[in-house]
Amino acid sequence: MENAVQIKNLTKEYKDFSLKQITMNIPKGCVMGLIGANGAGKSTLIQSILGLLKADYDEIFILGKDLKTQEREIKEDIAVIFDVSHYNLQYTPAFIGKILSGVYKNWDMGLYTQYLKRFDLPKDKKIKKFSKGMKMKLEFAIAFSHAPKLLILDEATSGLDPIFRDEILELIREFTEDEDHTVLLSSHITSDLDKIADYIAFIHEGELQFVKTYDELRDHYGVLHCGKDFFESMREEDIVSFKKEPYEYKVLVKNKSEILNVFPELEIERASIEDIMLFYVKGEM
Repeated sequence: MENAVQIKNLTKEYKDFSLKQITMNIPKGCVMGLIGANGAGKSTLIQSILGLLKADYDEIFILGKDLKTQEREIKEDIAVIFDVSHYNLQYTPAFIGKILSGVYKNWDMGLYTQYLKRFDLPKDKKIKKFSKGMKMKLEFAIAFSHAPKLLILDEATSGLDPIFRDEILELIREFTEDEDHTVLLSSHITSDLDKIADYIAFIHEGELQFVKTYDELRDHYGVLHCGKDFFESMREEDIVSFKKEPYEYKVLVKNKSEILNVFPELEIERASIEDIMLFYVKGEM
């Protein structure tokens, strides 16, 4: 399988936090969801991948190019959207389009104009008069107008209303349909990832806990409700994490089908991405 992004042993040290030896691949043509609590290291990882933060690593390859020697070529083929706009508030969308036409080789002014119309963005209105939602719509219009092969979103949908957020998810689906385009989507809105993610990468306290296909998480992980006696009889390898409630135990398991084959009377719910993250962060191991 060809990878759009390859990261080997990436480390970033701060005084009170460190990103610890992150090694992961993002397959070409997929949507990779990046999850973790606030402060887990998601934004640090993204900024390190982009070369915005100086981090230590053995290798980072993006779209087959080496970040150490080909950073300029890489940035021509990626689009990045953060949770805030970084453009001068005195600029208008029309003026930004003129600037970017001289920055990106593949800038498509006609397509950009189409997105401005689609998102109901006045091209001659200063950005300072835009709402947060309008500013984010402008970021997406820009991102999709220079033919990027990799789209990186860092909490970019968090300030959007549900209707536009759903429209963006549909655009992301369209973007990856040809399997030549890839998306890394960091979001605390895990329900969005339930809709479009092919893979989920989970970071907790600077450490990569897992990278798994969404299908694996959906089909094999579950939340078991049981009493104390059954919980104490469970094999340690069947328990990912658990929570002790007043009248029951809630247990995150990663082999729900095997357990139900032996104990068909048990109640095991499907575990959502949010469930899995909360069990890792707040449950007991």
